[in-house]
Amino acid sequence: MDARNNRREENGHSVITATRLHDGRIVWFTAENTWAENFRSAKIFTNSEVVFAIEAVKEDEKKHIVAYVYGVELQEGTSQPTPRTIRERIRAFGPTIHPEFATKAAESL
Repeated sequence: MDARNNRREENGHSVITATRLHDGRIVWFTAENTWAENFRSAKIFTNSEVVFAIEAVKEDEKKHIVAYVYGVELQEGTSQPTPRTIRERIRAFGPTIHPEFATKAAESL
């Protein structure tokens, strides 16, 4: 299991992310059991659920749909779901550059 999955607060929440293999895009697992580029589409799991959900979603790794599946813990006490770490915020919302150069997924936020 990925080491990042072992550092979760007991009462927190997480989402699942991966890299889509056919184009290398960062994707988020949705409530519709699909992958979306928009972070806001991600299904939110409790931290106790996410470990089991990751194992189920890893079937998509075996099918070569995605790679590097892991959970991203969310910051508690924010008005909208936000990844806890800077690394994951950049993956979710795009690089820390001028909005003119952001991807379409970041523009929709």
